Amino acid sequence: MENNRNFLIAMALSIAVLIGWQFLVVSPRMEAERQRQAEIAESQTPANDGSLQTPQTPAGTQQDSLTAPSGRESVVSSPQLPAAGDRAAVLAQSNRVPIDTPELSGSINLTGARLDDLRLKHYHETVDDSSPTIVLLSPEAMPNGYFAEYGFIAPGSGQIAGAATQWQAPAGAELTPNSPVTLTATTANGLEIQRTISVDDKFMFTFEDRVHNSGDAAVSIQPYGRIARYSKPEVASAYVLFEGLLGVFGEAGLEETKYSAIEDDKKITQPKATGGWLGITDKYWATTLVPEGNRPFDSQFLYREGQRPHYQTEYLADAIQIAPGAEATTTSRTFAGAKVVDVIDSYEDTLNIRQFGQLIDWGWFYFITRPMFHALDYIYRLVGNFGVAILVVTVFLKLLFFPLANKSYKSMARMKTVQPKIMEMREKYKDDRTKQQQEMMRLYKEEKINPAAGCWPVLVQIPVFFALYKVLYVTIEMRHAPFFGWIQDLAAPDPTSIFNLFGLIPLELPHILMVGVWPILMGITMFIQMKLNPTPPDPTQAMIFTWMPIVFTFMLAAFPAGLVIYWTWNNTLSIIQQSVIMKRNGAKIELFDNLKDTFKRKPKASS
Repeated sequence: MENNRNFLIAMALSIAVLIGWQFLVVSPRMEAERQRQAEIAESQTPANDGSLQTPQTPAGTQQDSLTAPSGRESVVSSPQLPAAGDRAAVLAQSNRVPIDTPELSGSINLTGARLDDLRLKHYHETVDDSSPTIVLLSPEAMPNGYFAEYGFIAPGSGQIAGAATQWQAPAGAELTPNSPVTLTATTANGLEIQRTISVDDKFMFTFEDRVHNSGDAAVSIQPYGRIARYSKPEVASAYVLFEGLLGVFGEAGLEETKYSAIEDDKKITQPKATGGWLGITDKYWATTLVPEGNRPFDSQFLYREGQRPHYQTEYLADAIQIAPGAEATTTSRTFAGAKVVDVIDSYEDTLNIRQFGQLIDWGWFYFITRPMFHALDYIYRLVGNFGVAILVVTVFLKLLFFPLANKSYKSMARMKTVQPKIMEMREKYKDDRTKQQQEMMRLYKEEKINPAAGCWPVLVQIPVFFALYKVLYVTIEMRHAPFFGWIQDLAAPDPTSIFNLFGLIPLELPHILMVGVWPILMGITMFIQMKLNPTPPDPTQAMIFTWMPIVFTFMLAAFPAGLVIYWTWNNTLSIIQQSVIMKRNGAKIELFDNLKDTFKRKPKASS
């Protein structure tokens, strides 16, 4: 009875946690994400997909007083108030150079030479290709301002080329992978700056500054870079992946700071470093600065309150001395785009950007998650469908763990054959629990049975389950990846529901009732798999095992469809494997008898 009581308590707590997670975390988060996407769609103007209006008078900005790293607060300029009007009107307030690449469209703001207008051509807000494309960067004057900027300060005296600097561009200039753009500016202290901006065919921008001192005195300058964000995104799931401010600072490795943490701390100073990167990451997108690799720099994460609260990552490199008539060059890079695994990895290798691959949050179990993704991606390139790739990889995983599962199922089959002897021992020693346990252990030893063997297939499946969940949740390759039929996004839950007859009834349902076809199939296969084993003698345990597939059906209905497809297919393969092994070992397959007992009308108790 004590074992039964502990078992019931454990099961009740597990079910309570699963249901509580569904009601209190998953459903509210999905609703918040849906509302956020709707707000984004309303706030953007899809027609302005990289097209530019006739430039008007540039919007000016004020400047903060800037100092050297030892005493500086920030390299940020005072924020503008949000402008009235749509995106096109805001863009028209400043002179701009258009950007057009295979992946990106947008423009560079010639006030400050800011990268503040960027769309991702091949990524849409929904699975509908006619929906607006993703807007990554926006001008500071917009409510969702988000931009990257480079400049120079003079140690102890402030900005000499920054947010308010007016840059000049050649007439008709356009930034493409085959045509870099060279901007020029002259500062008040006689510095002539030539900035060449280039971009590859993916998401990496290169800023090469050539600074010529045309004055009569030596000049000391410090290169800086910053990313500022004026809107806080709805973080998808703090428990599954990281979103916020991050960077790699020399040998110190990856540093991550959540939005909530920087709101509390206001400023986090990073260790002085040579080499690395820093920026802001979302679930699928990121914007990062890559300082010049051989020049030491100070950096910090900031949350600035006031009239326009915003988040900021910034760095300030060591000073450069430029003699009269001499010049100096600096080269920095900005990644702004989708976190495509192969693209991110290639930048780490070819550009020698330290640990840049960690821009994708593979989690603590990266040694499982990364191989899982690469296996799925490899199969996908062969079959052309990530859903099919999941099915194929599941088969390979079954083959990989076949020896362990085979041994486990054999042990379970032998357990069935000695079940009558076990029941006899329980009856014979029902008043002597110690003797009962001793006799059962003796029997297990004689028959070479491991009573815990049945747990191994489940335990092996757990890390695979979470690795696949992580891959589906964080990799952009899985975003909007279709399967067949109604599953048009493997990273989203099954959109159908039995409670509106799978769409036949035009009824809006709460998320808890969105129980689609694949979750139901998963529940059925789980039910069948459990019925392969003898019904537990204890009625309470039998009831729990009967209801468990229903609980998991509702719970997994909110999980990515790809994960539910995996679990359903894995259950199906396990049913076949277990049935074959049981038959070979002479154990009776209890499935049909157990199904009859489950649905058989119970006799009424006599009064």
